[in-house]
Amino acid sequence: MSEEAEVQELDDEPQPDSVVPLIFGRLLTRLRMQAGMDRAELGRVTGYSVATIASYEQGRRIPNAKFIMQADEVLDAKGALTDFVEEMERAQYPAFFQDVAVLEKKAVTLYYFAVQGVPGLLQTEDYARAMFTMWRPLLDEATIEQRVAARLARQEVFERKPAPTLSFVMDESVVRRRLGGLAVWRGQLEQILLIGQRRNVEIQIMPDTREEHPALDGPFTLIETMNGRRIAYVPADRASRLFTDRATVRKLEEQYSLLRAEALPPQESRDVVEKLLGEK
Repeated sequence: MSEEAEVQELDDEPQPDSVVPLIFGRLLTRLRMQAGMDRAELGRVTGYSVATIASYEQGRRIPNAKFIMQADEVLDAKGALTDFVEEMERAQYPAFFQDVAVLEKKAVTLYYFAVQGVPGLLQTEDYARAMFTMWRPLLDEATIEQRVAARLARQEVFERKPAPTLSFVMDESVVRRRLGGLAVWRGQLEQILLIGQRRNVEIQIMPDTREEHPALDGPFTLIETMNGRRIAYVPADRASRLFTDRATVRKLEEQYSLLRAEALPPQESRDVVEKLLGEK
């Protein structure tokens, strides 16, 4: 297989991420009308507002699995709606991240190196919202809320059994950067400390004082699947990529090994975060 065939380029431009919500919405509308229900009635029996039902039917919002299963039962869809659950889970992410989210959800090991912001799996809701609000070109409010919800949904990986192994290395500037303001920043530091207590999670800080740095070319994620496949995700402006060729993945694995060796151990990294929390 050629390297070109093994590299997937992913467009970072905010865009309509899938036609699936539109198809689902049309089917939902048809089934609701066949059942003789208006939006208000469907909303009452499923626990959602008329406005939310309208958004689902128009493909402007992506319904969660709970609603899809409720609607399938209420409208006697016989699985026609629940068939969309997996595709809807993919559609809630921007196009450039959909494949990564699927791999992340089923991975046995995940290694993250961050140089700009706190990795998504560690983010609080407020921090995530601040990140998406700063996105340029500006995202509309509905898209911001959708992406915040999707980012938080990724954190279900922490509850998986058996638990995956997760490792995070962050440049010290990441935890010092007060994105979103003081309150948001402090809440984010507290979250880092909380998640870092999990037995399957290691969080390390790369000090700004280090005279050598093995990964100055930017952030990346290493993913190992249940069948032993190793993949690398490299986010980049306008052209994020998934790499499966062994040469590229091995290079990033080597970089990550050196990062862990140069970074502070987990306990000393916690000490750094706790010290920052004590600052005014």
